[in-house]
Amino acid sequence: MAKRKISTQQERNVFKALDGFKIELPSWGFADTGTRFGKFFQPAAAFTLEHKLHDAGLVNALTGACPTVAVHVLWDFKEGESPLATKRLAAEHGIEIGSINPNVLQDQCYKLGSFCSPDPKAQKAAMDHSLDSIEIGRAVKSKYLSMWLADGTNYPGQDNIYRRKAQLEKAFRKLHDKMPAGMTLLVEYKPFEPAFYHTDIPDWGYAYVLAKHAGKRAKVLVDTGHHLQGTNIEHIVAILLAENMLGGFHFNDRKYADDDLTMGSIDPYAVFRIFDQIAQYEFETGKDPKLAYMVDQSHNLKPKIEAMVQTVDEAQKLFAKAQLVDRKALARLQSKGDITGAERMLRDAYETDVRPLLGAWRKANKLGADPVEELRKSGVINELAKQRTAERKAAGIVQAASYA
Repeated sequence: MAKRKISTQQERNVFKALDGFKIELPSWGFADTGTRFGKFFQPAAAFTLEHKLHDAGLVNALTGACPTVAVHVLWDFKEGESPLATKRLAAEHGIEIGSINPNVLQDQCYKLGSFCSPDPKAQKAAMDHSLDSIEIGRAVKSKYLSMWLADGTNYPGQDNIYRRKAQLEKAFRKLHDKMPAGMTLLVEYKPFEPAFYHTDIPDWGYAYVLAKHAGKRAKVLVDTGHHLQGTNIEHIVAILLAENMLGGFHFNDRKYADDDLTMGSIDPYAVFRIFDQIAQYEFETGKDPKLAYMVDQSHNLKPKIEAMVQTVDEAQKLFAKAQLVDRKALARLQSKGDITGAERMLRDAYETDVRPLLGAWRKANKLGADPVEELRKSGVINELAKQRTAERKAAGIVQAASYA
């Protein structure tokens, strides 16, 4: 890490930016998850909604940056139970319900797709569930309806791509029009998996088109793991920002595909470059793009709470580094065609050790200097493992799963 002198003004700028930097946690990231080959279980993993909200609240208490938790409707809301009960439960743990994520991918009726399926029953099931999800969002005052579809095909000729596109656009227009006034529709994309021939929302270009078709309160959601190898994600971010079509992010890291690894674990410079483009947009326009920063990770090896705290800590570091770039000096270098100088300016900011600065911000906010270390010293994960193992035993729950 570079030992760089940070001016008083830069420190103020970083503190102000960190005050406004909030990143949402996924409820599903605290539960047992795995791969299509099976699960590796953790004794401390959450298996009730209250566990998930407790764990999210703990991460927020340690980092001061995670006031909301994203929920998956089928996994987090009991049928017939008032969403207000969930809202109250979240408040008990010092957090609020964030984005609403409908689940139109796991039921058997969705074998050939949801909104794009050739089966009218599947189409109706997807619409009914998504409209129910909107009502849940209305009740808990959520700002976002986050839509990711597994829809696609595995073989050429399997289905009519033109019909599927038309159906999808019609469905998203209806969802958009049914949302309350303060809600934004986030359209997520992914090039492949689980479909392997074509995916109905394969990339940011079609997500942009679909959002435009849906209505004025629809924007694109960028999941950093949902791109083909070599994709310049920060370029996509810049284009969407310039077009006022970027709604937010699902942050994770990957080596090969949608690996859902801890943010910054493989390529932290890539995340820095995304934050750099956001900071550049704010400098150029003087506008706050009001982005929804969210984590979307499922850890089947790392301890779940620890992995989330590590992710948020890394996000804060990389976000802070992007605030250190001298935008006026960078513009002068760019105007002179000083390629090396301009690149070095970014590298200098990226290589600056911001841990002391972040520690000072945390001290000012009555937080521990190192949230990961605070968690590891506390012994809370071991305590939760004991408690939840006993709870599983009392409830007759057996942690067992396999591929076949």
